[in-house]
Amino acid sequence: MDPEHLAAVLLAVTAPLAEARRAGVGTGLSASDIVLERPKSRDHGDWASNLALKLAKPLGTNPRELAAEIAAGLARTAGIASVEVAGPGFINIRLDAAVAGALAKTIVEAGAAYGTNDSRAAEIIDLEFVSANPTGPIHLGGTRWAAVGDALARILASQGASVTREYYFNDHGAQIDRFARSLVAAHEGLPTPEDGYGGGYIHDIAHRVALAYPGDLDSLDADAKQEAFRDLGVGFMFDEIKQSLHTFGVDFDVYFHENDLHTSGAVERAVARLRALGHVFEADGATWLRTTDFGDDKDRVVIKSDGQPAYISGDLAYYLDKRERGFNRCIIMLGADHHGYIKRLMAMCAAFGDEPGVNLQILIGQLVNLVKDGQPVRMSKRAGTVVTMEDLVEIVGVDAARYALTRSSTDSNLDVDLDVLRKRTNDNPVFYVQYAHARTHNVARNAAASGVDRSEFAPETLTHETEGALLGALQEFPRVVAFAAEVREPHRVARHLEELAGLYHRWYDNCRVIPIGDEAVQPVHRTRLWLNDATGQVLRNGLALLGVSAPERM
Repeated sequence: MDPEHLAAVLLAVTAPLAEARRAGVGTGLSASDIVLERPKSRDHGDWASNLALKLAKPLGTNPRELAAEIAAGLARTAGIASVEVAGPGFINIRLDAAVAGALAKTIVEAGAAYGTNDSRAAEIIDLEFVSANPTGPIHLGGTRWAAVGDALARILASQGASVTREYYFNDHGAQIDRFARSLVAAHEGLPTPEDGYGGGYIHDIAHRVALAYPGDLDSLDADAKQEAFRDLGVGFMFDEIKQSLHTFGVDFDVYFHENDLHTSGAVERAVARLRALGHVFEADGATWLRTTDFGDDKDRVVIKSDGQPAYISGDLAYYLDKRERGFNRCIIMLGADHHGYIKRLMAMCAAFGDEPGVNLQILIGQLVNLVKDGQPVRMSKRAGTVVTMEDLVEIVGVDAARYALTRSSTDSNLDVDLDVLRKRTNDNPVFYVQYAHARTHNVARNAAASGVDRSEFAPETLTHETEGALLGALQEFPRVVAFAAEVREPHRVARHLEELAGLYHRWYDNCRVIPIGDEAVQPVHRTRLWLNDATGQVLRNGLALLGVSAPERM
């Protein structure tokens, strides 16, 4: 009996009680309004509900008395072993072993589909993440967003959403000019410009430009030389970025060039749209967007008095372009230094007539620090000043890097301990989860060698307390994934996998799949193999959502 079915049973039992108290007037509740939680202690049953506490006041009754009536009705329901009232009116429900254990077969038969649904089929999502400037390798902040963004895309897609991964290619503006000047300086053996970019990668790119340029670079005047280094250098740098992301397991569906917004007329179209909506005005020789009407702390210049577009003009054009491409959810993942952008971007969304937080959502990621031997790691062999994606992957590998960056809430700064991530022990979270998955395969291999197969399924035999706890975590997986999609927090999946791995290891220590000695194979052995394989399937499904491999041997 899954939570949805149990919620429907609760509603069916409660509705007549409520109507009796309200002279035929219902509660207005639906099954989706009923909250069921896993008790912290298994002694309190499989599920707990505060439904009686929620309804007591509007029904004008005592919550504990109402809970007792609901409990009595539930106790008469097939598949429910017992119901108890606790505290001021909590309802603790324990399922029959056969009903609870049936989940193992359901999971095995569902396979990779377990935990998926189509509840978000109406959402057409543009998920923009990483979008690092093509002026250097991806640093740790961008690496964190690569891991989290790709996991979020997978989780949203698992719930039926249509997700497009998009990279905003910042090839327009002052940072590209500084990059080109830095390349020229490296080529000419000059010091890095004061506002330029340093590090070994600049010399690498400059050398590649010199080899690729079809003519004589040194015969060009200063402007032509900088343009040559800009054109070829940005392309080489971005190719490296894309290759690094691909190696990290992250590929984008769309690479959108910022420069296109300024050459295609997209900025002018966006300004014209907002002007037609009455939100654009002229003052001091400039063109302004009245964002204060939509919660911003000040109005924003869109076109400066010299006729040049202000920074926000690209945001306006880019957002409108996404909406015109058919996306009804635009999610942007930004670094910690962009927190001040939220108000103006939400105001922009509202000015276009959209709903902030629905049509436009902004996620802010906090900083990442690498720690080794208890000390921060600061220097990169290639970038010179920052640790890059390549550095992290070289040290700990793709799986450990992705998992470590995804398993914590992006709302907080993250310290990544390199010493822990290189351990093959339970102290390393990714090893702990992957080892649990590998162990399920080892159990299955040993079972096959011992003549234990899945030819029989007797869920009523799964009575050990560790089996109830393990089944409970398996049952929770779809709800955890659905909630992670709703709140845009992939770390909830990782933490659930860690809990599931722990429960599996405890079950493994207490319940045998293979008979001891000359003992004959019993129904419980075959049924436990179903439970073992179901656990492996859920661990595999969860790791896939995080973009982390599920090895069969370790």
